[in-house]
Amino acid sequence: MEQQLKLVIGCDFAAYDFKTEILENMKKNGYQIVDVGCDSSKEGLYAPVAKKVADAVAAGEYDYGILLCGTGQGMAMAANKVPGIRAVLCYDVLPAVLSKEHNHGNILCTGAWMMNVPDALRMIEAWLFAKYAGNNDEGVQLMKQYEREGR
Repeated sequence: MEQQLKLVIGCDFAAYDFKTEILENMKKNGYQIVDVGCDSSKEGLYAPVAKKVADAVAAGEYDYGILLCGTGQGMAMAANKVPGIRAVLCYDVLPAVLSKEHNHGNILCTGAWMMNVPDALRMIEAWLFAKYAGNNDEGVQLMKQYEREGR
């Protein structure tokens, strides 16, 4: 039996309703996923939620993270400030799968204003089950080196 993925999800106020629908569907489909906020469509900034998810993924508490805001841009930028994070911004299945296979992405970011829930769920699931192909180890190692060097 395959081990269940440990997943964490977060959003800002712009994606609260979007996240709620995605979370409900993922749980209905058997995913174990922890929601770290925000908890309202009226307030909740993207940067603190992105940091919370990124810190947890970088620490190995979760296998992967999902971050949602209006466009996904702010979440991706904020998450990528955390060493060890390779947050990817995607709006479709193919780039999502390639971001995992070729770039070893560990947090998927997307936007509530950019996608509908069924398409987002298809993209998330494809991304979750894509495997890093190891064909870009040099690029991934260089990213890690740049993090260590602080540039």
